[in-house]
Amino acid sequence: MSFAEQLSRLQAFLDADDLHEEALDYVAAHGYLTALTICPDQVPEREWIDALFAEPPHYRSDAEREEIEASLLALKGHIARQLASDEDPEMPCDLDLGETPDDSDLRGWCIGFMEGVFLREEAWFENAEDEVSELLLPIMVGSGLFDEQPEFADIAKDRNLVDEMVEQIPELLTALFLLCNAPEEKPALLKPRHH
Repeated sequence: MSFAEQLSRLQAFLDADDLHEEALDYVAAHGYLTALTICPDQVPEREWIDALFAEPPHYRSDAEREEIEASLLALKGHIARQLASDEDPEMPCDLDLGETPDDSDLRGWCIGFMEGVFLREEAWFENAEDEVSELLLPIMVGSGLFDEQPEFADIAKDRNLVDEMVEQIPELLTALFLLCNAPEEKPALLKPRHH
């Protein structure tokens, strides 16, 4: 089965109505896997798969379960390769919250991403709290999860600002990936030269 076929079967499975109401749909799962790929702490496979579904799905067979879990791993690997390349990662949705943000795929993606962050929240902010917070801001705004907080409510009122912020998400992902996964030792090229 090609990767594209694998993904379309995964998408059909995740977007079906018979999963637990808190399970992530395909777009949210993509955000979630992106966060897990960036996270400085490796979350064990079983833990993140179980969290993604909220409760075990009713698979038709063991073969289907293996296929779905293998597809999730393949998608995670694909995202990791994109993040490690020089290209901005592809998003599975438009970078636009539209007229009704709560119904937009981008909001779902951002919520999924934040779910991934929440699995290991401390690890994200351990080493570079200010930079990580700054880079996560557009995703946090896009998720709508923080709109109760005054500073987020102010941002949410400014549609142009929100639009500008969410459009930056792909490049921010690359920056976050490098920040969280770059070796502590910077390559020699970046070291200041002593004259």
